Amino acid sequence: MRIHYPRTPHLPWSPGVHSDDIRARGLTGLAGREVVVTEKLDGENTTLYPDGLHARSLDSAHHPSRTWVKGLHGRIARSIPPGWRICGENLFARHSIAYQDLDSWFYAFSVWNGDQCLDWDRTANFTRKLGIPVPRVLWRGLFDERTIQALRLDRTRQEGYVVRTVEGFTRDEFADRVAKWVRPNHVQTATHWMTAPVVENGLSPAAALWDVRAGSPPNTPALLAATRLDHTEPTNRHDPTEPAGLTEPTEPTGLAEPIDLSDISARLDLLGRSGDARLAGVLAALFHATRRAWLAPRLVAPLGMPLARRVADLVGLHPHLHQPFPDESRRSGLIRLAIAADLGVLHAVAATVANTPEARDQVAWSELHTEEAGLLTEDPWATMRTEMRAKLGHGDVADRCWAETREAYALGRISTADEGIARGWRWRTGDFPRLIITVGPSGSGKSTFAQTLGQPIISLDELREARGSRSDQGANPDIYRAALQKLDTSLAGGGTTIWDATALNRRQRSMLLKVAKRRNTLTTYALMLVPDDIVTQRNTNRPHPVPAEILTSQLRRFNPPFPGEAHRTWYIGSEGTVLDTAGTLDGED
Repeated sequence: MRIHYPRTPHLPWSPGVHSDDIRARGLTGLAGREVVVTEKLDGENTTLYPDGLHARSLDSAHHPSRTWVKGLHGRIARSIPPGWRICGENLFARHSIAYQDLDSWFYAFSVWNGDQCLDWDRTANFTRKLGIPVPRVLWRGLFDERTIQALRLDRTRQEGYVVRTVEGFTRDEFADRVAKWVRPNHVQTATHWMTAPVVENGLSPAAALWDVRAGSPPNTPALLAATRLDHTEPTNRHDPTEPAGLTEPTEPTGLAEPIDLSDISARLDLLGRSGDARLAGVLAALFHATRRAWLAPRLVAPLGMPLARRVADLVGLHPHLHQPFPDESRRSGLIRLAIAADLGVLHAVAATVANTPEARDQVAWSELHTEEAGLLTEDPWATMRTEMRAKLGHGDVADRCWAETREAYALGRISTADEGIARGWRWRTGDFPRLIITVGPSGSGKSTFAQTLGQPIISLDELREARGSRSDQGANPDIYRAALQKLDTSLAGGGTTIWDATALNRRQRSMLLKVAKRRNTLTTYALMLVPDDIVTQRNTNRPHPVPAEILTSQLRRFNPPFPGEAHRTWYIGSEGTVLDTAGTLDGED
């Protein structure tokens, strides 16, 4: 069944109303509700179904400007559920605005299940999974006519904006829940675009990322440009003081030439991965030999923290699958790996970059065990997490119970969410201490972040200063022993304690975790992912800079933790704010 997209009414203050346009019949449908204001794009209204597509006219004929969106539809149609449709803007052809930096030639602005329009957050999440961006959000909040009227647009490059309620609505409610503002004289061409030669709108470098999300073959030069990285940057180098094992892999060395990404692309397609999961696998294969601690913070700007750290984790974890592993421990090891990464994607990356027959055999053997354990799905934890979240809510108690449940499941002691909830009775009161461990090199913002938490802080710099010099590294063993004793005493008293030190590698962190475990503590890593150049500059400007050779050593030895090493992890960027989490019961979907 094909359905016309409703006509969007103009807001009362919209100057671009024509005689055949409709005006909003009032703002009562918006008043008192949370709304999102998005940029109105100058393209052709287009609707995608599982079995076809059309422009605004249900019988729209072929036009050269519609060829690209037909190709997009062919790649994603199988992922559109029966009865659903995606409505958006086909921007392939230039209309009145000459776009130069589009993320894609198709943007989605609503998703419908029959006569029900999905809420905005589900819309953005669903379309991202298919590899389709949504228009830029200009403002979001409780409907405020004065604030929205005050929005300023570049009328030479922006056609207008659309206001809609964040919550979903029915088709009958559309005219009361959606309205638009359009610039005056928004059609600024003498010839209608459909009768003129097709001129393509320009794409931004990020379009290469959206193409991969949507199932297009990866383009290596375009991906390098989009991520702003060069493949000859520092490679993975394993710290010889670090133990090898399932939670701390031996990392490959040597510079990697760009690989043929068609193999990883085909593997991910067979798995049915799309959106960020597909992009993460492709980028992890592309950067598989890049030093993980260097890679993660540099991907934050082009990808955002959640995707950046997932790509880096795939890069750091895939070498495990090239190594033999005892079969009797394989199930628990794979379950722990599933806490840190999508095992389907991880195996695809490992198989793609394996360079010996032995490594390829190990990946194939591991994949068989993974499939048998039911861990090849994109989110094997989804059902258990949803059930526990419904009963535990969110917060420290929920996160502690969730972490303990995952570990008990890995050990084979429980198999259901109810068993996990029952097992967590000892933590339900919340009567346990909390430890937040800042992780990162000097100058990454650990102390600044720790001070925002307003809790007792154990600072190794302050202990060194008490002995005479904050920059003196000569007495580190004594300083560390004193700090661990102070930590034990603090945790014994309950409450929250902040550990403000580099905690660069797993060996350093393991000593803290031993103290925390003895005191039945909820542990949180506050992981600072800040590019090396920013760290170096900050250190130069500090009142007590770390000697350059020591900072260089720290950056070389920095081996960030993986999800699951602590009960939960917070990921903090250059601005000092938490941009992503792992291990929190309410923060994963």
